[in-house]
Amino acid sequence: MPAMTEPKLISGNANRPLAQAIARRMSLHRGMSVKLVDARVERFNDQEIFVEVFENVRGEDMFIVQSTSNPANDNLMELLIIADALRRSSAARITAVIPYFGYARQDRRTKARTPISAKLVANLITEAGIDRVLTLDLHATQIQGFFDLPVDNLYAAPIFALDVEHNFRGRLQDVIVVSPDVGGVSRARELAKRIGCALAIVDKRREKPGEIAEMTVIGDVTGKTCIIVDDICDTAGTLCKAAQVLIEAGATEVHSYITHGVLSGPAVERITNSVMKSLVITDSIEASEAVKAAPNIRIVPTAPLFAQAILNTWNGTSVSSLFDQDTLTPIYEGLYQRG
Repeated sequence: MPAMTEPKLISGNANRPLAQAIARRMSLHRGMSVKLVDARVERFNDQEIFVEVFENVRGEDMFIVQSTSNPANDNLMELLIIADALRRSSAARITAVIPYFGYARQDRRTKARTPISAKLVANLITEAGIDRVLTLDLHATQIQGFFDLPVDNLYAAPIFALDVEHNFRGRLQDVIVVSPDVGGVSRARELAKRIGCALAIVDKRREKPGEIAEMTVIGDVTGKTCIIVDDICDTAGTLCKAAQVLIEAGATEVHSYITHGVLSGPAVERITNSVMKSLVITDSIEASEAVKAAPNIRIVPTAPLFAQAILNTWNGTSVSSLFDQDTLTPIYEGLYQRG
């Protein structure tokens, strides 16, 4: 049965534009104004985080919208402290909506005497009193098992498929989807299957961490429009080099679709000066001014996806239905038209 209370959103400082966009989208679905709960998330002079919620949340179904992006530690602590404030204020249920889950790349021990930080963060979230997690494109799907609570991992692939079908209409027969490494093959294969295109792989060999000694293209990309698919783009070194290797292998164009645009350090400059015609990212991480100004970087919205997932969580209907591209098509009506 649907919950008796309305879903309520609260946001930290990590990505308020996305939280506000989700609220606006929910307002369209609900036919009533949905606003962020009035609260302040501030810092004392020593940067200690303080949270105060100004509205009554007793018995409410609360959704905290907070990516754990840069600065990762500050944003993570904001999430935990907001959750503690809501729990001590007798919220009925607390769902952490984490569009970008930081520390996800530390999901295993790659060397002796190293941490599994993704598991540690999962423990912190659980102990803070959060009841469930809603996230997007976890770096490794097994991270869902690190939590002792329900986790809904949404996927950007259906949105990317709509975007590709819209922007490459009439020339999909020339498109080939490319995984930038062997580990991302399943993600690339999923998009290739959705748009009915072939798959290629860029195999890289490292001499030592941080350096790529050699890249080899597995598959024929001659005369093709290549679409590189990955979940995270940080410094963009590997991505830009992969694009160059594809052009050298005979590709006519290279485009990239990346879920989380971390884009730290020299990333934006590298992308701007690269052979890539476009890089498409989601708004899971708030874009910097440099990213917004880059001529070949484009941002697609995730607010329609998250708004529907939040409503489905609130009223007890299927969240996995949003994995279906046909389900997302009406949600993204106005942005993309198929056919």
